[in-house]
Amino acid sequence: MDQHIKLGLIGKNISYSFSKNYFENKFKKLFLKNHTYSIFDLNDIAEVDQIFKDGNINGLNVTIPFKEKIIPYLDELSDEAEKIGAVNTILIKDNIKKGFNTDAFGFEKTLLLHKKDHHTSALILGNGGAAKAVKYILEKHGISYQTVTRNGDLNFENLTEEIVREHPLIIQCTPVGTFPNVEDCLNFPFSGLTSKHLVIDLIYNPEYTSFIKMAAENEAKTANGFYMLEQQAEKAWEIWNVQKK
Repeated sequence: MDQHIKLGLIGKNISYSFSKNYFENKFKKLFLKNHTYSIFDLNDIAEVDQIFKDGNINGLNVTIPFKEKIIPYLDELSDEAEKIGAVNTILIKDNIKKGFNTDAFGFEKTLLLHKKDHHTSALILGNGGAAKAVKYILEKHGISYQTVTRNGDLNFENLTEEIVREHPLIIQCTPVGTFPNVEDCLNFPFSGLTSKHLVIDLIYNPEYTSFIKMAAENEAKTANGFYMLEQQAEKAWEIWNVQKK
């Protein structure tokens, strides 16, 4: 009889998770009756030790706020995960826990789908695990960027229309505006946007955040995080299936 394959997601306040539905639908389509996908809602990353003690877990996804904090609990990192400094996928094989970053793959797919030649400089809003994957891909494609953070030299208080105008690519990497807080929006000078701007908001729930709506009202081309999410999930699936053999 086939061994039971246990997969799951580590995060905090993640009852709205896309991943569980996505992978359970995949199991159905592929008639994989021996696969399950669980949600591990942790208050603190130290609780992950309990999950790892279950010798039957084959792979995990990692989401906010643990993409960086998970690293000390792993045995190995892929090249990308090491360079990025954030992990969103773990393969457990022969008792070795290896971290990967498939966010970078998903973001790259999204970027290349929408990017035009004039998108040569970017503003990255936020500096968490997702922002690190975004930086990695922008560097790979020779796109210069500045990061806007709450407490950095460039922050949401001193970000001007002028600065926005000079950066035709804007990537929103904070969780502000995620369900259920759909009315929330970053303090951002939307009037600096033009029809030449591409605004990518990595949030996928809701489909249209307040941020994306405001960007669209100011003529920017917009994309949400759904395609990135699907692509990073497919890449995780590939890692669990190709590398575990």
